[in-house]
Amino acid sequence: MAIEGHYRNLRVAIAQGEAFYAEQPPFHPHSAYAEYLFQSEIASSANPAYEAVRNCLRMLELDRAHFGGKDWNPLCEVILRGERVVIKPNFVLSRHYEGGELFAIITHPSVLRALVDYAYLALKGEGEIIIADAPQEDCNFTELLERTHLPSLQEFYWHKRRFEIKVLDLRDWWLDRQPHDAANYMARRKKLAGDPAGSVTVNLGRDSKFYGLPQRKQFYGADYNRAETIAHHEGEVQEYVISRTVLNADVVLSAPKLKVHKKVGVTLNAKGLVGINTNKNCIVHYTLGTPPHGGDQFPPALLNAKEEFITKTKRRLHDLLLAQQSPVTDAMYSALAKSWRRVVKPVLGSVADGKTIFDGGNWHGNDSAWRMVSDLMKVILYADKNGVLRDAPQRKVFSVIDGIIGGENNGPLLPEAKRAGVIVAGCNPLAVDIAATRLMGLQWQKLKWIDDLLRTERFGCFVREANEIEIASNQKQFEKMFEHSERLLGFKPHPGWQVFLEIE
Repeated sequence: MAIEGHYRNLRVAIAQGEAFYAEQPPFHPHSAYAEYLFQSEIASSANPAYEAVRNCLRMLELDRAHFGGKDWNPLCEVILRGERVVIKPNFVLSRHYEGGELFAIITHPSVLRALVDYAYLALKGEGEIIIADAPQEDCNFTELLERTHLPSLQEFYWHKRRFEIKVLDLRDWWLDRQPHDAANYMARRKKLAGDPAGSVTVNLGRDSKFYGLPQRKQFYGADYNRAETIAHHEGEVQEYVISRTVLNADVVLSAPKLKVHKKVGVTLNAKGLVGINTNKNCIVHYTLGTPPHGGDQFPPALLNAKEEFITKTKRRLHDLLLAQQSPVTDAMYSALAKSWRRVVKPVLGSVADGKTIFDGGNWHGNDSAWRMVSDLMKVILYADKNGVLRDAPQRKVFSVIDGIIGGENNGPLLPEAKRAGVIVAGCNPLAVDIAATRLMGLQWQKLKWIDDLLRTERFGCFVREANEIEIASNQKQFEKMFEHSERLLGFKPHPGWQVFLEIE
């Protein structure tokens, strides 16, 4: 299928089944499907995710003529023999910091196993399969591999087919955070190998949604060094530092999580593209201040004068000390933080817990983060291997969203588990994101990045209206989702998005 034709396929499949994951690695299917290459390797217990992925591929009518036989090869219409395939999961963290369900945060390996099997089938044993992501800075990747058992999948394919499945941590460093740490000190920052293929700087220039914004000096990225973030978003310089492994891909299999997000409403394909950035401090996450002062850090009139003073003082200390990324300034900040807790805090108090959850642009008025989501969709579709935006799409992105167990309420990092039992899949990632948001029972029309991508002329996503999207599902109420206002799965949004995003 030609690349542009791939994106013009607006069919989205939703398969709903059991809401639990297989536990035995390397996560074999529980049925000897006719097309399955390893007929002697069948799980003794159910693997609902594998079955739901397969059902979605069937409902998308991929390689329809061969379904049910050993020659069925659904992804042969997406992946060509010998191509380079990157599977992009949502790996974010290696643990749930409040002791909740980790797989309400990250993509489950049984979903990845199904994608690997069908990708390998399409490649006919040639080419490459790479599982790659840049998790959050404090994700312990060794622990993540232990929790996901991905090495067992690598070993299985090497033993059975002498085929290497690569698993890459695209970050240049990670933060070995400890529970008592008050800040991301330099002593905790550990050097990583990063993307073995290196990184590519992609400049969107005037095509960036940040171009022309007046308040760039207030931008905040992923780390304390705001000067670095600002330097990547000045005038016609609107840059992102992207994994070369991802840009070298012929096909990206996007496998995000079905969960809510504090800054952009939902975490799906588009927001998941943050994980293709090797330097996340180039990404604007929010703008300091409140809307009356050109910012979106907090909702207007939320903080009283004392709380506003506390917030601004902490920010100045971050800018003056932690942004320097020096052991000396880290020590100065640590000393001041201890003095604050012992002397100042008992007098001034602190920002109320019910308000801190909004800090960092964690509410529906965030007017910054949606812009980077829109920008990154342009990058993944239109940036060539050298980071130059071309007029035509440069690679195929195929989406499979893991919603067997989703994440609701305080997402994306501390969500409550939502046992939804669904997989959502399709060829057009924006169409899939719209359908998945609607499936969650949320108003996709209120997400600024969706609205922008629907209206974008240059570097568009090949979908204009939700009614162009065709839903195929084993649940009838899902197939007509754009014709009624039922809440369907009824996900609870992040507190900063509640009421605003929920379908009434």
